[in-house]
Amino acid sequence: MTNPLLASCPAPATQSDRVLLGHGSGGQLMAELLRDVIAPHLCAPIEDAAVVPFAGIEAVLSTDGFVVTPRFFPGGDIGSLAVYGTVNDLAMRGAEPVALCLAYLLEEGLDTAELRKVTASVAAAARTVGVPVVTGDTKVVGRGAGDGIYITTTGLGRRLPGADVSAVRGRPGDVVVLSGPIGCHGTAILSAREGLDLEMGGTGFGIESDIVSDSRPLHGLVAAMIAAGGPDVHALRDPTRGGLASALNELAAASRVGIDIEEAAVPVPAAVTAACELLGLDVLHVANEGCLVALVAPGRVDRVLAAMLERPEGSGARTIGEVVSGPAGRVTARTLVGARRIVDMLVGEQLPRIC
Repeated sequence: MTNPLLASCPAPATQSDRVLLGHGSGGQLMAELLRDVIAPHLCAPIEDAAVVPFAGIEAVLSTDGFVVTPRFFPGGDIGSLAVYGTVNDLAMRGAEPVALCLAYLLEEGLDTAELRKVTASVAAAARTVGVPVVTGDTKVVGRGAGDGIYITTTGLGRRLPGADVSAVRGRPGDVVVLSGPIGCHGTAILSAREGLDLEMGGTGFGIESDIVSDSRPLHGLVAAMIAAGGPDVHALRDPTRGGLASALNELAAASRVGIDIEEAAVPVPAAVTAACELLGLDVLHVANEGCLVALVAPGRVDRVLAAMLERPEGSGARTIGEVVSGPAGRVTARTLVGARRIVDMLVGEQLPRIC
């Protein structure tokens, strides 16, 4: 008899002959768009960065686009986000950044002072990472045909010695490690965009004042993990759009394994929990920009975790679950009351849209 707690709930019908806003959510609709429309004509995009053997080295290449409203938010802006996000995609394949390319798509009427401010932020973030912006492009579209500024980046990296990181390398018995708290980026963007300053029962809780995006580079953390665990660090993912739930589902599907997590073990700041409860959001679907989830062989997890805890961006690292043999592609969570639930990818778009 099927356990009713593990039964899959039917997803709403999503067939469409038009691109929907939800196709950019990082969740189920995006996965369907890639699988059904884009991947049949190109290489299957199961990774955010690709290893490209070149001239005797393992080069890693990634490209990404950045659209965020507002462009400046607590803890960051679209410029630093573009740099850190690209560097992090390279890091998720075990690579250190070597060079970045940058392209602007600008809307007619954008204030040049804002463009200078964004570009200064790009430059500062690149200096923080220690990677040069070596080339780029600029295009301008008519008023009303864009959203002020879009940024496209390409990152070139070099794979670290001993790294063998891929979404397909998860194995039953692997330990699921999370580098730190989740939900800060998405709720910070949401509060800034919507102008939220919520009071909770006279406690003075304000979303805008208490939640700051976690946007930051993770390549140094990954280097420490690889130095401690080498090829036993099997898979890495940064849970950006679609949140931790989508990242875990992507890893489970790519590796053809199941993943079980303990909901109580997932670190969530109190202000983020309160904001999600007030706004009706599942924190596992909320975007992040400064944490990662890893699948690590059990024999090396203690060393890897110790190395993570020595880094500021890994100071909140902890184990949150394990990889199991199946059902393949299924992620489950033990809830705070001891029941189990299916953790699905985000379906559609969280409202209001955060990026």
